[in-house]
Amino acid sequence: MNLRMTLIAASIAALPLMAFNPAQANGQLMAAPAGQASPQENAGLVARLKARGGALGLDAAHGFAISAQHPGVIGTRITRAQHTYNGLRIYGSESVIVTNDANEIVSESVADRRAGLGAKDGARGAASAALADLAPSFSATEAIDKVVKAVAPRGLHRWEPKAELLIYPVMRTVRVAGAENKAETALNALDLEQVLDHYELAYLVQTRMADNRKLVYRDTILNAKTGAVLKQWEALQTVVGTGNSQYNGSVPINTTLSGSTYSMKDATRGTGGKFGAMAITNANHSPESNPNPGSIYTNTSNTWGDGQQYISGGSTTNANGQTAAVNAMWGLMNTYDAFKNVLGWQSLDGANTSTYIAAHVDNNYDNAFFDPGCKCMYIGDGSSFKSLGSIDVIGHEMSHGVTDATSNLEYSGESGGLNESNSDIGGEMVEAYARAGGTGTTIPGGNDWMMGVEISKSGQPLRWMYKPSKDGQSPNAWSSSVGNLNVHYSSGPNNRMFYFLSQGSNSSSSSDYYSSYLNKSPAAMTGIGNDKAFRIWFKANTTKFTQLTNYADARSKVLLAAEELYGVGSKEATAVKRAYAAINVGADVDESGVPGGVSISTQPSSVTVAPGASASFTVGASGGTAPYSYKWLRNGAVISGATSPTYSLTAQTADNGAVFSATVTDAASPATSATSSGATLTVTGGSGGSTERVTNGGFESGTTGWGGSTGAIGNYAGQTAYEGSKFAWLGGNGATATETLTQSVAIPAAATSATLSFALHIDTAETEAVVYDKLVVTVKSSSGAVLGTLATYSNKNAASGYQVRSFNLLAYKGQTVQISFAMTEDASLQTSFVVDKVSVLTQ
Repeated sequence: MNLRMTLIAASIAALPLMAFNPAQANGQLMAAPAGQASPQENAGLVARLKARGGALGLDAAHGFAISAQHPGVIGTRITRAQHTYNGLRIYGSESVIVTNDANEIVSESVADRRAGLGAKDGARGAASAALADLAPSFSATEAIDKVVKAVAPRGLHRWEPKAELLIYPVMRTVRVAGAENKAETALNALDLEQVLDHYELAYLVQTRMADNRKLVYRDTILNAKTGAVLKQWEALQTVVGTGNSQYNGSVPINTTLSGSTYSMKDATRGTGGKFGAMAITNANHSPESNPNPGSIYTNTSNTWGDGQQYISGGSTTNANGQTAAVNAMWGLMNTYDAFKNVLGWQSLDGANTSTYIAAHVDNNYDNAFFDPGCKCMYIGDGSSFKSLGSIDVIGHEMSHGVTDATSNLEYSGESGGLNESNSDIGGEMVEAYARAGGTGTTIPGGNDWMMGVEISKSGQPLRWMYKPSKDGQSPNAWSSSVGNLNVHYSSGPNNRMFYFLSQGSNSSSSSDYYSSYLNKSPAAMTGIGNDKAFRIWFKANTTKFTQLTNYADARSKVLLAAEELYGVGSKEATAVKRAYAAINVGADVDESGVPGGVSISTQPSSVTVAPGASASFTVGASGGTAPYSYKWLRNGAVISGATSPTYSLTAQTADNGAVFSATVTDAASPATSATSSGATLTVTGGSGGSTERVTNGGFESGTTGWGGSTGAIGNYAGQTAYEGSKFAWLGGNGATATETLTQSVAIPAAATSATLSFALHIDTAETEAVVYDKLVVTVKSSSGAVLGTLATYSNKNAASGYQVRSFNLLAYKGQTVQISFAMTEDASLQTSFVVDKVSVLTQ
C-alpha cells in the first residue's frame, strides 16, 4: 500500500527514516531497469504457483495476484504475488519470488496466512466460518465515507481515497513450547509467534487528507459486515554547478543550462517522472497540509546558495533561499549514486524513474517527509531544527521510496519500526558514501551513527543508532511491547542491531556499545563493516521481507540473505546471529574459530571417474555436541536427501566440474555449524568408455541444451530433484495444458551401444482408474517427425519416489535425433511428471 513517511515522530515534530560464490558476493549488483514480465510469463508463473498449492492443501478457491515487480541482482527479477481466496486478497499473505532469465524460481519467501481458508472441519474450519458469505454489507464508497467522518470530517482529499475489499486474518500472539512459564521480562523475540485466530471480511481504506493545516493520512481496516474498525494506523511517514551547502561546504552539483538560464535539474540521474530528470523545486512555503512542489529552481549563474541557515520570512530564491536547494540536490545525487554504484539499484523504484525534492515547505516546518503519491520528498526550513536537508535525512526519506517499491512494510507495529530503521540505515550508509567522496563501488566507514545530528540546533541527534535509549524514548532491545511504540522509537532495536552487525560491540558494561545479551565468546562481537552489512540488509528488504515482517521474521530473513551472499556458517552469517542476539532476538552463538563449536576434521577429496561409475565424497567433523546432522551441496545448492557423512552419485559427463561441499551441524542449543571446502568431480571418457550425448541432463545449468517448454525447468517447492537441486516439472497445472521438452543428440554411425535413461516421478490428484493426463516419450527426426514412441505414462502410473527408465537407441545410429518428452493435461485434477537425470550414453 502507499504510505507517506515523516522523519521525526509526532511528539518531536510538534516542538517550537542464488548460488553462493564468495569471490563474487561483494560485486553482486541489481540488474538494470527492464520491462515488466509479459502477461504470458506472469500467467505461467501464477499457474506454477497454483499447481504447487495442492501440496499445501490449498483448493481451487486459492489463487495469486501479481502486485509488483522490480529488478533483482543481474540475471533475476523479483515478483511479489498476493495470496487470494475466491478472488479477494488475503491481507498480509504473500510470496516474494526471485526468478532468473530462464523464468526458473531461484527462491521464494512466503508470509502465509491461508491455512484456515477452505478447511471444512476442526479449528481451521472454524477460523474461516465467518467467510461463508463474501458479500459486504455496504459499498466501497460507503466504507470511505465512514472513515472520513471519523478521522477528518472537514478535510479535503489530497490524493484520491481508495477502498479494497479483502480478507483480513485476525492474528493472536502465543508463546512457543518451552516459553510458557517465562517471566514477561525474560522473553526473547523467538519465544512468541503469531497464530491465526479467525478471518473477517474487511475493507482496507486509504485516505490522504488535509485538515486544519495538517496532513491526515490514515490506513484503516474496516469490518465489511459491521463497519467496526479492526485496525487503524498513521500513514504519514516522516523522518545538495557549484553550490554552497549548509552542511557540506562548497560542493559540485549537476544542473542544466538552457539559453542563459541554469536550472537545478540533473539529467544524468533518472528518466521520466514529473520533470523528466532529478530536480529540486521551490515549494515556496506552500502549506504542509497541501504542499505544492512549485517550479524547478533557476539561476542566472551556476553558483548557488550562501551556505547559511535560511532566514525565516526571507526570499526563497536569493542566495540564502537557494542553500536549501543545494542541500537537497547534493543529498539526492549522493543517494542515487550510493544505491546505483554499490548495489546496482537505480533511483527509488529500481526502474530509474526520476524523483524530485521540494524545498521550503510551509513556514518554520520541523520535519521532512516522503510521499509515495508523487514519489517525491518535501523538506521544511526548521524552527527547533535547522533546515531538514542534511545528507542522512535525505538518504533516510529516499530509502522510504525503496521500501515503498519493494517490501512495502506496514507503517505500524514492529513492521513499522523496521520500515523506519531501514530508512535510518539508508541515511547512514548514504552519509558514509558521500563523506568518502561519493565514488566507488563499496560503502566505506566514516558515518557518525547519529541520525540528523547536523540539523539539530542543540547538537542532539534525532536518533542514536548505537544506543537508541539515549533519546529517552527508544528501547535498546526487543520486548513484547515494542510493537506498541511509535515507529520512530520501535526502530531503535533494529538500528542497534545494524550498528553491531557493521561495527561490532564492546565487552565493557559501562560502554554505550555493550549488550548484556551477548554471552558467548568473544564477549565483544566482531562487526563485518558497512559494505557487507548494507548488502545483507538490502537483499533481505528487497527479496525476502513481506508487508508484515516483524523482528523475529526479520532475523530469519536477514540471516538467509547473509547465507546466500557469503555462505552458510560464514563469519557474516554468524555476525547476523550475534547482532540480533544483542537486541534479544534469538540466542547468541560463538564466533567461528572459538573452541566449543563443531569444525571440519576431514575435508571431502576431489574425485575422478569415468561416465557411469560411482563417485563418493566423505566429510568428517569434530567438536561441538554430537550427534551431527549433514547437508550436502552441489555448486552451492542443497542436494535433496543427501544427509549422511558420505554422498554418492552415478557420474555422467554432464557432472564434470561440479563442486560438492557439506555443512555439518551439531546438536547443541543453540547449534553450531561448519561448512567444508569444495571437492571437484572430474568425469573423463577414457579409452573404450561411454560418451554422454545429452547436454545438461540433470538440469543443473537451467535451460541450457533444452528446447520447448523450458519454464518447466527449475527448483520448485512441492517437488524434489532425483539428484542435484533442479528438475523438469511437466504438468501439475490442474488445467488444460500441453508442455514439451526436447533436445537433439547425435548418435555416431560406429556406435555399438546407445542407451537413453532418465529418472521419472509421477504424482496425481486423479482418483479414477482412467487415463486423463499423459507423458509421451518419443524419438523424432530433425524436422520433428516421430521416428518411434518409446513409452507413454499416465496418471495411472503414479508412484512415490523416482523410477529410472532406460531404452535402446541403437536403431538410430548415424542420425541426429530429438529426444522428446510431451505432456498433455486435461481440464482438472493435476498430474505431475517430474523428469531428471536424462542421459544418452554411447559406446
